[in-house]
Amino acid sequence: MIELLAPAGDIDKLKFALLYGADAVYIGGQNYSLRANAKNFSINAIKEACAFAHSIGKKVYVTVNIVLHNEDVPNLLSYLKELSTCNVDAVIVSDVGVMNLIKENNLPLEIHVSTQASITNDKAGLFYKNNFNAKRLVLARETSKEDIKRIKDATNLDLECFVHGAMCTAISGRCVLSNELTLRDANRGGCAQICRWEFIKDGNTYSISSKDLNMIPYIKEMIEVGVNSFKVEGRMRGIYYIAVVINAYRHIIDGIKNNTLTEQDKKYYLAILNRVANRDSTPQFFKGVPGKEGEYFLGRQEESNQDFLGLVLDYDKETKLATIEERNLFSIGDKVSFFGPNLEEYTTTINEIFDEDDNHITTANKPKMIVKVRVDAPLSRYDMMHIKVFDKKDFI
Repeated sequence: MIELLAPAGDIDKLKFALLYGADAVYIGGQNYSLRANAKNFSINAIKEACAFAHSIGKKVYVTVNIVLHNEDVPNLLSYLKELSTCNVDAVIVSDVGVMNLIKENNLPLEIHVSTQASITNDKAGLFYKNNFNAKRLVLARETSKEDIKRIKDATNLDLECFVHGAMCTAISGRCVLSNELTLRDANRGGCAQICRWEFIKDGNTYSISSKDLNMIPYIKEMIEVGVNSFKVEGRMRGIYYIAVVINAYRHIIDGIKNNTLTEQDKKYYLAILNRVANRDSTPQFFKGVPGKEGEYFLGRQEESNQDFLGLVLDYDKETKLATIEERNLFSIGDKVSFFGPNLEEYTTTINEIFDEDDNHITTANKPKMIVKVRVDAPLSRYDMMHIKVFDKKDFI
């Protein structure tokens, strides 16, 4: 089994992730999750998420992976029992106390060991398999290709690895910088990302931040050494980022499975992923401990991406008018592209724009204003419009 696993911070992001090609999503409940600043999911929302995902043959995993203190324990069992009634496909857990509670109470919850457990060796993997019947290991981001193969050979468990998104300056799950400098506990959902702060000494600006992770060049090698689930980080990210990243990895994975992936494809999707992010990225630890190329040292520049122009809400096949919710400014004469769950990239020029009262306008320039544009390609709800930047032919 090869799985593309996407983040989802709320029900809308979940739908976009699954529709744009993810096989499964991981979400956080309103308790016991490491992304306290995401909207996260109530029990009823988790039930809705599972019902939607299962209706299209996909899966939902729920994170229960904070570092628990004694005050967290009294309500934990009731919460786990509630999750079991939601039909979640697995829980992602780091604390052996939580695993033991699931085991002692015979709860029908499949255990995936969180990356917060920092698994980088086969002995640790066997511990979770033999003692808690764990079905999957979410390996630490610091795991090398050789480590992955050895863990797979020893445990024969499903292995899940991060392939895209933010890194931690510390070993996964071991950072206390946020706790010390802001009293926000990084391992209980409150990370203030101290590593991304700028530090000034003698007039020079320094950083201790890791560059982001991007594994596009090595997906095939990861499959060959036994990785089953390819995980994208980013429960705090927006729908455009999720759609672009998941769409890119979907094409890469399918190309590998179908033996149709070319070097041109890899270069093309790598360029797209580098553009949608506002931070530099590298493969990090897969080929060995990264050097200076894996870190920011002397400051960095992070520019917000403005490529996302609009979200398709509706399309009239007779008039060929697409109803668009504007996200960034666009005007008559702009060259744009549409893409979507069932739409290959379609490029056109904006020749007409109408407001909600069907008046001609020249520019869509108000956040989330509703406009109509004429597009020859049949569009669908959930398709997106963005600035046309790359063509595959540019990467021959």
